[in-house]
Amino acid sequence: MKNEFDRSELLRRVTEARAKDGNERVRTITKRVVADLFKTIEEFEVKPVEFWAAMQWLSRLGASGQIGLITAGLGFDRLLDILEDEADARAGLAAGTPRAIEGPLYVPGAPQSEYEARLDNGKMPGSVYVMEGTVRDIEGNPLPGAVVDVWHANEKGAYSHFDPSQEPYNLRRRIVTDAQGRYRFRSVLPPGYAIPPDSPTSELFDLLGRHGNRPAHIHFLVSAGGKRALTTQVNIPGDTYIDDDFAFATRDGLVVTLEEVPAQGGYESLGIDFAFTRIRFDFKLQPAAGEQDALHLGRYERAVAPSAA
Repeated sequence: MKNEFDRSELLRRVTEARAKDGNERVRTITKRVVADLFKTIEEFEVKPVEFWAAMQWLSRLGASGQIGLITAGLGFDRLLDILEDEADARAGLAAGTPRAIEGPLYVPGAPQSEYEARLDNGKMPGSVYVMEGTVRDIEGNPLPGAVVDVWHANEKGAYSHFDPSQEPYNLRRRIVTDAQGRYRFRSVLPPGYAIPPDSPTSELFDLLGRHGNRPAHIHFLVSAGGKRALTTQVNIPGDTYIDDDFAFATRDGLVVTLEEVPAQGGYESLGIDFAFTRIRFDFKLQPAAGEQDALHLGRYERAVAPSAA
């Protein structure tokens, strides 16, 4: 009987069937994933109704655009960073600003300005802040012409581009550092936020008995010629979830200090002649291992870059 299989024979045929060479790495990883899923289904006696409910959930997850929330919430994003950190340590490259997860909400092509920028459109309520500092190499030398790509949520925890009520590139800018490697920008302190309610992501986390809250944070992608592009984020201190981030993204070296500054000169070009909050933060970039390492790309762009494979 050529077409009646037991479980082992079915797994063998699924993982070893081949009509052409294909990609050996993809084939090897797929074999492992499929074998582990077969084992999970067998050991937990997953019923057809449960399996197809899960497939329907995956279909809705893909349609919702929330796959990046699930990968973060299940720890995959942080795992990849941990593995990269460990590889850096083995190579003697454990220096510079810590990396932190990008998240799913980066949008390339934000408006670019020299040295300074205002991120908000003047409509966001809350405390005005200025974040400023210098982009440096790991020896501490300033890096003129570095690009600081910054983005964060509005007062409702929503990001422009994904939130149609916001103007394009609201709370998103690219800043080119000056001759001293300096950058600064004005915005409004963002709050923490939760995953969308009544969504595929919230459905899973309800079943897991987990919350879906992120502490207040600001995202960055920083690059400079000959340096490894840095994806990171800083956390605003005092948030309830700073040590209990649903996405496991908080890094101890990336919790900033807020400084209350009285009205003073020097910030008129940012429209500030009143008391405000200041964050001082320098970015330190590693040397690039090659041209690809230095490219100013988000994770999805990098995944399809010509030599990404």
